[in-house]
Amino acid sequence: MIQLQAPVAKKSPKKLVKHDDVRVDDYYWMNDREDSAVISHLEKENAYYEAMTAHTKDFQAALFDEMKSRIKEDDSSVPYKQNGYWYISRYEMGKEYPIYSRKKESLEADEEIIFDCNQMAEGHDFFNLSSFSISPDNTLAAFSVDTVSRRKYTLQIKNLKTGKILTDKVENTAGNSVWADDNKTIFYSKQDEITLRSDKIYKHRLGDKATTDDLIFHEEDETFGTFVYKSKSKKYIIIGSYSTLTSEYRTLRADNPDGEFQIFTARTRGLEYDISHYDDSFYVLTNKDGATNFKLMKVGEECTASENWEEFIPHRSDVLLEGMSIFKDYYVLSERCNGLNEIKIVRWDGTDRYHLPFQSETYTANVSRNPDFDTEILRYSYNSMNTPSSVIDFNMKTKEQEVLKEQEVLGGNFDKKDYIEKRIWATAQDGAKVPMSMVYHKNTLLDTNTPILQYAYGSYGATIDPYFSTVRLSLLDRGFVFVLAHIRGGQYLGRTWYEDGKLLKKKNTFTDFIDCTKFLISEGYTSPEHMYAMGGSAGGLLMGAILNMAPELYNGIIAAVPFVDVVTTMLDDSIPLTTGEYDEWGNPNEKEYYNYIKSYSPYDNVVSKAYPHILVTTGLHDSQVQYFEPAKWVAKLRDLKTDDKQLLFDINMAAGHGGASGRFEALKEVAKEYAFLLDLEGKI
Repeated sequence: MIQLQAPVAKKSPKKLVKHDDVRVDDYYWMNDREDSAVISHLEKENAYYEAMTAHTKDFQAALFDEMKSRIKEDDSSVPYKQNGYWYISRYEMGKEYPIYSRKKESLEADEEIIFDCNQMAEGHDFFNLSSFSISPDNTLAAFSVDTVSRRKYTLQIKNLKTGKILTDKVENTAGNSVWADDNKTIFYSKQDEITLRSDKIYKHRLGDKATTDDLIFHEEDETFGTFVYKSKSKKYIIIGSYSTLTSEYRTLRADNPDGEFQIFTARTRGLEYDISHYDDSFYVLTNKDGATNFKLMKVGEECTASENWEEFIPHRSDVLLEGMSIFKDYYVLSERCNGLNEIKIVRWDGTDRYHLPFQSETYTANVSRNPDFDTEILRYSYNSMNTPSSVIDFNMKTKEQEVLKEQEVLGGNFDKKDYIEKRIWATAQDGAKVPMSMVYHKNTLLDTNTPILQYAYGSYGATIDPYFSTVRLSLLDRGFVFVLAHIRGGQYLGRTWYEDGKLLKKKNTFTDFIDCTKFLISEGYTSPEHMYAMGGSAGGLLMGAILNMAPELYNGIIAAVPFVDVVTTMLDDSIPLTTGEYDEWGNPNEKEYYNYIKSYSPYDNVVSKAYPHILVTTGLHDSQVQYFEPAKWVAKLRDLKTDDKQLLFDINMAAGHGGASGRFEALKEVAKEYAFLLDLEGKI
């Protein structure tokens, strides 16, 4: 490989003082996206990346073709019925974006195109149709589009009879909207211009200018965001306010759009709840009174304050209650026990209750979209690390089920029996048992020469369940083992698993990941020379932390859009997401949290030592993890690291947090990542 001179960023020391502690940031100047010197430096990094990976370009192209060949290009979703229409999304050969359509009453009816995103994306480097909402009379569609990748959506309305876009236009919305029953009134959420926090709910009437829209609710607490939706019963418009630890809702009859929203129950710090409406009652999923894993309560429509809630399903210490789906004759509970998804079906009259049977050792099963209220059919999805995703209709009365669609794997002779999946457990340094889901080709020998890619996220209580990936087959077929570590900070083993990986216990997330790695090495699955790790966003923070804590365990690390300058970001309340995340990371304006965050913040803990090979990715327009965090981190690593291993920085100058927007364009980014790993293994 040709060794070129890596870009050297200029140093312009800036003193950052807090709690009498002085940090010197040599690269703070990179924060200005409009500074030509910043753009010039990023372009140099991209040029260096291109030069250093030039020998892999043909392989990347081959990988892209290989991954693309497994995907059914002219694919379509399983139709779902709502308010008299069947709704379908589909792709056409060679096209990047979906086409949304519908058919009236019967799947044999003529297709009506609602949105062709391929046409809408023309002329844009990035395109995202966030969502669309159909009016109750089925004649209008409110939709939201982002063409910058900064989560700033423009809300417009399309006449589905004529195909015309109405003159109504609202800029800088959060992307969602909901119709009142009069087919004339739309409620939507709008964002703060600077922080992008969703903080206001407006009411828009057809034909009015956006400047005259009524402000219905303003969430003034900077640690909260707000959103609006319609209950499945269609009876209520609901405004939600949320922070990491606290919830609050307001309700309004959907047939009374000019009425006043009523508080469901006032926010109390630490009280989380979610509401579902059925008949003349609300069902409340909540952690009230110390229900760590949540319980279900019931309250009448008229007096919804928490003191009136009555227990419907009690709290269980060994089962996390994740959600409730309501039907006319049944309710369905989404639960998690010992890390595994469970779906429980119960008749309202109590005459039948049972769990759907799942046999695999590690899998994912989720209740799918079920907009139809008056039906005995439950739609759910199932997949595992060696089993493609299936969409299944289950008759809750007869207990018969029909597999409507199983994900097709094209371009070869895929057989799930060729891949072995299992769950193993590592022991963390404090004695906790940490599960891992793993998958590999049956012909792969597990020994010290076996390459392993270990992946995790580990924040916000987000659970990354074991899932099937056609793309991942390109690694598995080349001898890699893929390991998904279910570390603390997620909710895989219940709510306490999350609580033990946040705030002043955040380091458990990092040490869990490291202990999983040590277990894989000690058990002879691999060795440090063939051990790799990957994470993105908050999972990129995880990558930065393990690089500082245990760099000797890994041959290579991929940090995608990494959150690595934690102290500085959490002290800057003008940056999107900051104030709303104090309950996740802690507020560094308080000295105890400042000191703790500083002790693990990747950027603050880069020192002069050897690091493994590193690939860092970001998007210039990223609104969630600003591009300058990884840019500064890479510059500091380049300055201080003592090794001669690769440090590559790939910046997408047109994209944001999610990367490229097209279905196949995104595969090119994966091909870059896989080429980085396979090159290090000498498999190119």
